[in-house]
Order: sequence, then structure tokens, then C-alpha cells
Amino acid sequence: MGISGTMLLRQNFLIILLFFGLVLSGLIFLKNNQKSCKQQIIEQVFIEPKWKQKTSGLRSSPGLLYNQPSVLVGSRTDVASVSSWLAPIIWEGTFDPILIDSIYKQHNLTIATTVFALGKYTRFVKDFLESAEQHYFVGFRVHYYLFTDQPESIPEVKMGEKRNLTVLKVQSLNRWQDISMSRMEKLEKLIENELANEADYIFCLDIDTKFYGRWGVESLGRLVGVIHPWFFDAPRDRFTYERRPESQAYIPAGEGDYYYAGAAFGGSLEDVHQLTKTCREKLLIDAANSIEAVWQEESHLNKYFLLNKPSKLLSPEYMWRDINEKAAQIKVIRFSNVAKNYAEVRPNP
Repeated sequence: MGISGTMLLRQNFLIILLFFGLVLSGLIFLKNNQKSCKQQIIEQVFIEPKWKQKTSGLRSSPGLLYNQPSVLVGSRTDVASVSSWLAPIIWEGTFDPILIDSIYKQHNLTIATTVFALGKYTRFVKDFLESAEQHYFVGFRVHYYLFTDQPESIPEVKMGEKRNLTVLKVQSLNRWQDISMSRMEKLEKLIENELANEADYIFCLDIDTKFYGRWGVESLGRLVGVIHPWFFDAPRDRFTYERRPESQAYIPAGEGDYYYAGAAFGGSLEDVHQLTKTCREKLLIDAANSIEAVWQEESHLNKYFLLNKPSKLLSPEYMWRDINEKAAQIKVIRFSNVAKNYAEVRPNP
């Protein structure tokens, strides 16, 4: 073979080698790309949200007429309308119901609402539901979840359009303190098992109550606490926090923002789930250490809100007591704890 033949052979060999190199590079690229796609799919699965997605944005309807807001003059000068961490405090006169209803009706919201009626507390169900149908999130989708040990004692109450009631049977308990402490676990499981993809917000309310005025979308927020009617005008050293360091609900003297009512709290599903889970865990630790916080779940709720500030606070308009004298700052009583003989309705002192 001549020199020219040898060169031609080498040239052909290089061409073939280059060809296989290109093929091999292509296969490696395809394999890596396929692997990358699989990783992206896996990542998408992992970041898929657990909670129902809420519509974002505060869109106003074109042509809607409402009072002009002012940055110079507040509608209330007798009360604080914002906390020290810039969370709004909702009072009568601090919001425009026409505007805020118009905004939130575009979101097609569902508000889950839980109540517990065990033992003789079933007598309060009728007034609670009938008054709620008149005043509570009127015009919005509401699903009530009623926990009771006596489903047969729950009266029929006519529900409005887009309003539903689900009755859930639970075990009877001998102490009202145990009933109070068991709520956090039941709320946690309800959110996990039924509500995560069904509701946008949840409020957890006491059943021995009645609505007297509007409770609407002005109350919605990520994490919502209600200021207790006994302490809204009191210094923090009078708050009935748990003061024993042995308890997980312990709040030292000199600390605390507000005293929150255990009879009403709420927020987004995700945030209330975290609240109930944390309080349930703290209650179990206390039980293992043979200690019970002074006001059971309310004590743990106050400790949680101290460390995890609510994004919105509701004034005592949203949790009054029928036996209280009306205060000058309370222009409207929206929701109130009804008068009763505790010794008669509770299963124990």
C-alpha cells in the first residue's frame, strides 16, 4: 500500500472516530437531559402545595362607589387600630363593608367553622346556628363542623344557600377541662383529613355563644386572634397567663402583648393547623409532667400567639360576654358568650 493509500485509510478512520464520538456525545446529552427532566418532575411533586390555593390580590369592582378613605383622619380615635407589629385591629368604623365584601366575593371562598357541643352544651346549638345564618359571613360559602357526643340531640336548623352543616360524633368526657384540651387534637386532624383542599379559612368558635351583628370577611387573615373582653383595657400584669415555669404555656411576668380569648380564633388552614399541632404537643408534654395549665388550651393559645404574632386581631366586638356591661369603646357587639349557670351545664366544677 502506498503513502496515499495509508493517508486515506487514516483519514477514513478519523472520520469514523469523529462520527462515533458525535453519536456518543449525543447519547450522553440525551441521557443527562432525560435525567434532568425526571429530577424536575420529582421536584414538582415535592413542592406541590398541600393546602388549597387562595386567590391573591385585592381587586375592586369597576364602578363601585364607597366612602373616600383618608390618611389624615382615622375613623376611630378612641382605640388603637394597629398593633406594635403592624397587624390591624378590627373595630367598627375601621373598614368599609361594601368595599371589602366586593373584593372578597370575587375569590369564591369557603370558610370552615368548628364548634363543640358535648353533654348539656347541645342546648346552645340552635341559637348559635340560627344567629350565625343571620350575621356570620352572609353571602359567602360556610361549612359548619359540629363535634358532639349526642348527634341525636342536634336540632334541625335551616341552612341558607352555600351553607352546610356536618355533625361529627366524638366520645363523651367527664371533665370540661378535658373537653377543652381535646379540641386542639380534633381540629388538627380535621384540617389534615378533610379541610386541606376544601376550605380557604377556618374559625374555631365556642358553641355557648350567639351572633348579634356582622362577622364578615374583614376578619379574614393568615392567623387571627380575638382580644378577650375581660382584659382589653387591662395592663399585662393582670392577664391570667400561666405563670408556673413547669408548664409549656408559661409566660413570665413582664411579657405578653394582649390576652386572647380561647373561644374564638382562626386563619388560613395551614397556619391554624400549625397552631393546633403545636398546642396539642405542648398539652401532651404538660400531661406527661402532671401539670395542667391554668386555663387549659386558652393558656397554650396565648403562649403560641406571644411567639407567633397574629397577622390580624379582632377587637372584643367579636367576643363579648352577655353578662358584661357595654364599654364605651364597643360600638357594636357582634358575637357574645351567652349567660348561663356553669355549675348546671358543665359535667364537673
